[in-house]
Amino acid sequence: MPGLHCINQAYLAERARVTNVTFREFPHFTDAQSFCAFRSNPSQWLPVALDIARSHGFGVSAPHVFATGTNLVVGLGEKLILKIFPPLLRAQFVSERDSLRQLNGRLHLPIPEIVAEGVRDGWTYLVITRLAGTLGSEIWPHLAEDQKERVLRQIGETIASVQRAPLGPLVAIEPRWDDFMRIQMQGCRARHERLGLAPKFLAGLDDLLRDAAALIPLDAPPVILTGEYIPENFLLGCDDGQWSLTGLFDFGDVRAGWRDYDLLGPSAFMAAGRPGRVRSLLEGFGYGRPDYALKRRLMALMLLHQASDLNAHICIEGWQEQADDLVELQELIWAE
Repeated sequence: MPGLHCINQAYLAERARVTNVTFREFPHFTDAQSFCAFRSNPSQWLPVALDIARSHGFGVSAPHVFATGTNLVVGLGEKLILKIFPPLLRAQFVSERDSLRQLNGRLHLPIPEIVAEGVRDGWTYLVITRLAGTLGSEIWPHLAEDQKERVLRQIGETIASVQRAPLGPLVAIEPRWDDFMRIQMQGCRARHERLGLAPKFLAGLDDLLRDAAALIPLDAPPVILTGEYIPENFLLGCDDGQWSLTGLFDFGDVRAGWRDYDLLGPSAFMAAGRPGRVRSLLEGFGYGRPDYALKRRLMALMLLHQASDLNAHICIEGWQEQADDLVELQELIWAE
């Protein structure tokens, strides 16, 4: 593909001459649990990852393995990152690649650029540029309240900016929004029962699901959704005492759908039911004061989110005791 780094021909020639060296291959996995065990032991896969980097002519003198995340991720010095996707997560590779291409040059915030891509043993990979800044999850807990409001406003603005970009090939991502929502609605009660949601909240779930089809547009023009505007997926920097977003990354779970879906991550993980934070996020996004309909819709979407687990994700201390039902819970999360 034009603009991408070609495999280093000198490297290939040298490799062909060295007949007494055996290069390890990526194994084949049929389930996520086996892959996770493999990923957790970098000694099993790092040699292959570094061989991929060498094949493109990239230096591997100081690799840095990122322990968190879903796929295999290695920092190649200060400027590049190699991200490797197993065959069972090929959809994430397609989502990441197509999102980075589609959003390139269209945002006010830096995102990685694709430098190289390829396939090794059926595993797809991307080499992308490394962004400047500090991981949001390292900084967020220590920010002053006014700085948290500032960052949340910027997150709202960034979500809106991403959603203004044309969908391009991302429109073809499956499942389509209406099918995805119907699937989520069908499995919603079973999911939250399994995850241990308190009976007082489960009691209002059927009423909320009956409202969901009317509350959540299924056929409105779709926009780009990442589903994950959370501190683990953005970078922060400080200039003269003011903290700001400096980069956005991880587009492996992108889908096309209704715009409000992307308000859920920052609402649950960052706003913490603080009126100033909620207001900053929504105003940055382009919304005014949240009315009952918006809160109800966001509550429904939070329960239907692909990764929904209220017990693990709502970052409001003692929220289970502060709300007696889902209506009170939505008022607590999106407090005015």
